Amino acid sequence: MRKMLAAVSRVLSGASQKSASRVLVASRNFANDATFEIKKCDLHRLEEGPPVTTVLTREDGLKYYRMMQTVRRMELKADQLYKQKIIRGFCHLCDGQEACCVGLEAGINPTDHLITAYRAHGFTFTRGLSVREILAELTGRKGGCAKGKGGSMHMYAKNFYGGNGIVGAQGQIFEAYNMAALWKLPCIFICENNRYGMGTSVERAAASTDYYKRGDFIPGLRVDGMDILCVREATRFAAAYCRSGKGPILMELQTYRYHGHSMSDPGVSYRTREEIQEVRSKSDPIMLLKDRMVNSNLASVEELKEIDVEVRKEIEDAAQFATADPEPPLEELGYHIYSSDPPFEVRGANQWIKFKSVS
Repeated sequence: MRKMLAAVSRVLSGASQKSASRVLVASRNFANDATFEIKKCDLHRLEEGPPVTTVLTREDGLKYYRMMQTVRRMELKADQLYKQKIIRGFCHLCDGQEACCVGLEAGINPTDHLITAYRAHGFTFTRGLSVREILAELTGRKGGCAKGKGGSMHMYAKNFYGGNGIVGAQGQIFEAYNMAALWKLPCIFICENNRYGMGTSVERAAASTDYYKRGDFIPGLRVDGMDILCVREATRFAAAYCRSGKGPILMELQTYRYHGHSMSDPGVSYRTREEIQEVRSKSDPIMLLKDRMVNSNLASVEELKEIDVEVRKEIEDAAQFATADPEPPLEELGYHIYSSDPPFEVRGANQWIKFKSVS
């Protein structure tokens, strides 16, 4: 009986402490905003660049933290599902590069168009798709954002064209630079420089690693891609430049991926584990934002931990959906070839197999 009373007492005490901590978080007076110094961008063919100070509101800070944490946890869950052979095929993860996709979205409008290469899961989320739609696409299920037919490299949303999986196709970038400059197109070219092209370091691959100058006649910026506030301000600057009619601009975001090039790459044969750990401990984008917010009284450690718990639950729920949702039936193999055409027949692997295509 005494043991039972002691157990009940511990439960009530724990509940009371938990409730008290939540009341403490809710009643604490936080600052509405704070001003931060950010790293100056390197410039090419520009007389002035983005500001070196910026204001972060508490509301935006909490939103950015939740979004980056969601992308991080989603990618770690994708890693787990891939190792369980639930996700198959190519899979390129972006954990470590969260400040790029979240910061970029913070600096543009929802009506702007975004085109990516592969490693697009984070951009897919920041463009407005849910974690469940992304994970279900990775597992090849009907509830995926491309109805299970696209996988890691072919995800789409409104004003988002994600996952060009053709390696080396970016060799056409110089023709695109030239046309954009001739026609003064409002286009921001972005190089996410995560220091490695597959398994080759940039120093071994390029005589000049100043990628922000590669546009030559196009102005460029080199940005700290691990700092979400740097990315946001640089993107705002670049967007304003383009919208003013001055033509295209190039941004190089210096960032780092924690995983290998793809899930088939362990990522430690061409770099050391110590190098990865050093970046994690000194430059992690989520850690940098968290430290800024806590030290400036924009949020408390307890409040951010609660967000972490909510994000983990969201990811687990999405993963359960992505593994339980059915795969698309075989008869839908030829669907969605065209967007608004009447149904027609598509030949299968041999002339006797026919599939119907429905828009």
